[in-house]
Amino acid sequence: MIKYYDPATNTSFNKAIDFDKDYGTPASTSTEIVAIEIDGVKITVPAGTSVMRAAAIADINIPKLCATDNIEAFGSCRLCAVQIEGMRGYPTSCTTPVKEGMVVSTENNDIAKLRRNIMELYISDHPLDCLTCSSNGDCELQDMAGAVGLREVRYGFDGENHLDAKIDDSNPYFTFEPSKCITCSRCVRACEEVQGTFALTIEGRGFASKVSAGTSENDFSSSDCVSCGACVQACPTATLMEKSVIDKGQPEHSIITTCAYCGVGCSFKAEMKGEEVIRMVPYKGGKANQGHSCVKGRFAFGYATHKDRVTEPMIRDSIDQPWKVVSWDEALEFSANKIKKIQAEYGRESVGGITSSRCTNEETYLVQKLIRAAFGNNNTDTCARVCHSPTGYGLKATIGESAGTQTFDSVMKADVVMVIGANPTDAHPVFASQLRKRLRQGAELIVVDPRTIDLLNTAHINASHHLPLKPGTNVAMINAIAHVIISEGLEDKNFIDQRTDEYNAWREFILEEVNSPEAMESITTVNAELIRLAARTFAKAKNGAIYYGLGVTEHSQGSTMVMGIANLALATGNIGREGVGINPLRGQNNVQGSCDMGSFPQELPGYQHVSDDVLREKFEKNWGVTLDNVPGFRIPNMFDAAIEGTFKAMYVQGEDILQSDPNTQHVQAALSSLECLIVQDIFLNETALYAHVFLPGSSFLEKDGTFTNAERRINRVRKVMKPLAKFADWEVTQKLSNALGYPMNYQHPAEIMDEIASLVPTFSKVSYQKLDELGSIQWPCNEEFPDGSPIMHVESFPIGKGRFAITPYLASEDRANKRFPLLLTTGRILSQYNVGAQTRRTANQTLHTEDLLEIHPNDAEERGINDGDWLGISSRAGDTVLKAKVSDRMQSGVVFTTFHHPISGANVITTDSSDWATNCPEYKVTAVQVEKVTSPSAWQTRYKKFTAEQQAHFKRSPKKQKTTIGN
Repeated sequence: MIKYYDPATNTSFNKAIDFDKDYGTPASTSTEIVAIEIDGVKITVPAGTSVMRAAAIADINIPKLCATDNIEAFGSCRLCAVQIEGMRGYPTSCTTPVKEGMVVSTENNDIAKLRRNIMELYISDHPLDCLTCSSNGDCELQDMAGAVGLREVRYGFDGENHLDAKIDDSNPYFTFEPSKCITCSRCVRACEEVQGTFALTIEGRGFASKVSAGTSENDFSSSDCVSCGACVQACPTATLMEKSVIDKGQPEHSIITTCAYCGVGCSFKAEMKGEEVIRMVPYKGGKANQGHSCVKGRFAFGYATHKDRVTEPMIRDSIDQPWKVVSWDEALEFSANKIKKIQAEYGRESVGGITSSRCTNEETYLVQKLIRAAFGNNNTDTCARVCHSPTGYGLKATIGESAGTQTFDSVMKADVVMVIGANPTDAHPVFASQLRKRLRQGAELIVVDPRTIDLLNTAHINASHHLPLKPGTNVAMINAIAHVIISEGLEDKNFIDQRTDEYNAWREFILEEVNSPEAMESITTVNAELIRLAARTFAKAKNGAIYYGLGVTEHSQGSTMVMGIANLALATGNIGREGVGINPLRGQNNVQGSCDMGSFPQELPGYQHVSDDVLREKFEKNWGVTLDNVPGFRIPNMFDAAIEGTFKAMYVQGEDILQSDPNTQHVQAALSSLECLIVQDIFLNETALYAHVFLPGSSFLEKDGTFTNAERRINRVRKVMKPLAKFADWEVTQKLSNALGYPMNYQHPAEIMDEIASLVPTFSKVSYQKLDELGSIQWPCNEEFPDGSPIMHVESFPIGKGRFAITPYLASEDRANKRFPLLLTTGRILSQYNVGAQTRRTANQTLHTEDLLEIHPNDAEERGINDGDWLGISSRAGDTVLKAKVSDRMQSGVVFTTFHHPISGANVITTDSSDWATNCPEYKVTAVQVEKVTSPSAWQTRYKKFTAEQQAHFKRSPKKQKTTIGN
């Protein structure tokens, strides 16, 4: 909101910010208010606000070219010159801050003449092809020429000009046309200030100055550009332009929705022509991203209409048979009859289902409701099991709530940021840009990770500490850090006394010599003095924040490590205010939501345990059924029971468990043992090889609903096009439930959210109406916090006082030995997402064409390995092949790969070791041997079978071929 003064009534009032308007410069954060007058209009604004922004607040629009409100003022174009009483000349309004009593004139004859002369110079070296230009109708240069009244250009194009400058179209998503560049530096500043990549610069001086990608080739593809689109968004002309707009023309309308990639939860305007998406533009009103984006959300949306989309249901009696395309009614009746027959023969517990962390809250809620009410058991689980289930367990045990405590904005108040087992620049890039901004402002960084992640190479940071621990030794490291803090008296005694329990027992444990950095040095392989230095840095910070990812949770001691992180935050008092906190970085767009919605077998929605009679009866009354009071099967239990022959049917929505779950051979054995596997997805995937029913899914562009991001922020997802397969996912689940005999009759996802709000205390005041009013809401949103809770645990914890937990270190079961001397750890890369089903069907595939095995130069030399060599990787679970990437980002003895491509088979070699409390797989520690081989293995022959099945389906169904829109 903006405070605005109305001179007509002599009153002040709050005015909503128009997020579609460019106010020219960023908002001031000052709490001091000053009164000024602009063109006779009196307004009050925060001190530090620019004259340009103050004028825009009063709906007085000063012409501008180099200014835009997501980067700092620059003052180079001088088109925004104004007159200010008591000041000489014509100061630029973008760089001039307001002062109390200032009187400003934005229009007079002298100013008008000055602006026309400036515009005339710009136009004298700019192509006059407006009618055929891709930005015609959306060009600030064109708009400003009209705004200043430019009618003629006296200089012409004689002499030197830039009109023949070569176009760079090396980037898959946008072009750079330097002949149209006005050298306003907006792209350069956006790359630096918003993205933090510093890929662009201004080269040369005067007439010779130009935007440069800073490489010998001087093109975007060979530069450090990460294709975030910040430069494209900042460009005021057609110099940087989306190829989709060049091909399709300017969009005609837009709809605000939420990205369906990572857990940041960025808001976008889907800019459309009819039902065709032309481009996705990051929305400034999005509180998680504030107008920024990454390559995936900004550009990689074309998968939604890719030719591989399956748009009609299919069935088959055996996985050896070809698919048969059928009607929706036939497919649903076939599915329901299979489930009924199996339950009649094998019992009620013989079936179950898996919810999706990519589908909406409402869809996930319906799937677990279907399983509990229609299947009649608690055999429901989610892919959050294989990523962040230890977060739920560990945080619930220590602070009473299984979610992150802060907003992303909170990092801007942090003095020291500890990043453990996370690679934000690749997995959560928009948050990483914000974190990098804070680091450039002076915050210190501590990275606890086996690899040298890109965050450590952030430009212009003050100080950083890297603790390159051995994979599997997280708990040893967190205990060593805590040992230093307690033994040196650096703990926050007041916070401990007032807000925690069970401290003395933990203190006695953590002070044991076995937990000292010196004792742990042989385990973590990190120098004890480095650990001590990092521990002191964190403990002495006014505000210390901890951010962690799958490198914490995907371990046999994942839950223990989460408790260790909570111990550290409690011991240092870093919880309950801005700039601190425990912040899990969720991997997929709705991991948090899938947990909130009751996807786990032991918990009903809102983390309400199935064994609690009072809580369970509330659901029974609402749903009209009797519910089981004992937890059902977790995913690993389902697999084991399937192999044993007692679990016979599974409904899987939006999850490729065969590619994403560990120990692929075990998963294959389980799936091939099922009598009925129902897969609901937008593409035929690896899991569908073993399916008997394929129900077409819908993308995020085809549905209404909500996602909940890593900061507990509930964001609206809005349908921008009709579902290609006729129904959204929630409608399909509802129809399956009805076919099974349990009635569901929702007319819109808003009704589902109303039911959720009636049953889940932390959602009790959430509604679509409130979401539309506020933009987004961070739960808990209830009577106590009617507009949500940006910062949690300000005064107390849900369990009263925070509880310290004893966290002994236990070595991972899978250890390096003579046979398997290297440790494999896995992760993600920026341009691809999860199992790659979406991003591999976009131009992102050109940015990362295959998974590689990163190996340290010493380990490579010992084995005679060079870049690009085929490598055989074997573990006690299996083997596969990958190409080599020799990299000093690794430490000796550790190798790394991603898992975005099915052909790689990365999870063929991961084992079934898992977290002691939650069964979250230990993806991050697999003992392997690596050796040079001459060609790919039989694993890739299997992948060819999968692609052949896809191709055979589309040959049988030529009408499925569709054109990819936008990209």
